[in-house]
Amino acid sequence: MPRKSAASLRESSAGGTRRPPAARKALGQHFLTDVTALDRIVAAAELESGDDVLEVGSGTGELTAALAKTGCQIVAVELDESLCRHLRQRFAQVTNVHVVNANVLDYTPPDLLREGGAGHGYVVVANIPYYITAPILRHFLEAAVRPRRLILTVQREVAEALSAGPGALSLLAASVQYYARVAPLFRLNRDAFRPPPKVDSAVVRIDVEPTPRVTVSDQRAFFDLIRAGFRAPRKQLHNALSQGVWLPPSEAPPLLAAAGIDPSRRAQTLSLDEWAGLTRVYLERRQAWSQHNGGAHKSAGATRVHD
Repeated sequence: MPRKSAASLRESSAGGTRRPPAARKALGQHFLTDVTALDRIVAAAELESGDDVLEVGSGTGELTAALAKTGCQIVAVELDESLCRHLRQRFAQVTNVHVVNANVLDYTPPDLLREGGAGHGYVVVANIPYYITAPILRHFLEAAVRPRRLILTVQREVAEALSAGPGALSLLAASVQYYARVAPLFRLNRDAFRPPPKVDSAVVRIDVEPTPRVTVSDQRAFFDLIRAGFRAPRKQLHNALSQGVWLPPSEAPPLLAAAGIDPSRRAQTLSLDEWAGLTRVYLERRQAWSQHNGGAHKSAGATRVHD
């Protein structure tokens, strides 16, 4: 994804509004206003003195205000220009809050942090439109500078899916858990938001590991295999792999067997360690297949966190 320059982030701070603008349905805006919920989110972030916080989707600033009380540097990123004017007026005298008018997906995390006068060690706290949950996760987990932790308000079913283990694993969960440990924290009532959403919500905590949780020599091949498996999750794994990655005819069953995996299993039953083991065997055999076929093989794509 092309990135805009950090200089283009700067917006005029002129203007302001006494009342926060109404939520815009087109942007999926539902403002969290319940004081108890806000305090629980801040507590879940476990912020320490000197931490920098990248808040995504600051809205009317209720969560921003709760975060500011910690004394940490808060970079409040908001796409809606009218909300940004309100936020700048509301926090004009609060020295540890810096408002940035931007689409968070258009800039690298370091760009946003620098614009807010913060460093590179950071925590993400976000009440985001639910339809961009997967892009937000991809944006931060695949960044060159990843956050230490993310506290996200998401759709309840997504929170449960993200933390699922083998047996109920999804492509998104496997991709996120490759980078981090996930824990659903608590549910939120619909009336905690203004206006209330039509779906149930929950807060999830994602603790990012310094290095991926499993070791593979080729991340691209690792994710190629996972994508192939989940492209047809109802099929037995040997059939899904045969149609999703480059394999000679009839090689999927022995490939899985060599990795200690029953070929009749389905993608959602495998653990990350099993996907890593399958990747190691696949890479060994792919090299032999490639040499046998004159070095030609195809790859399904780059490493991504997927929905």
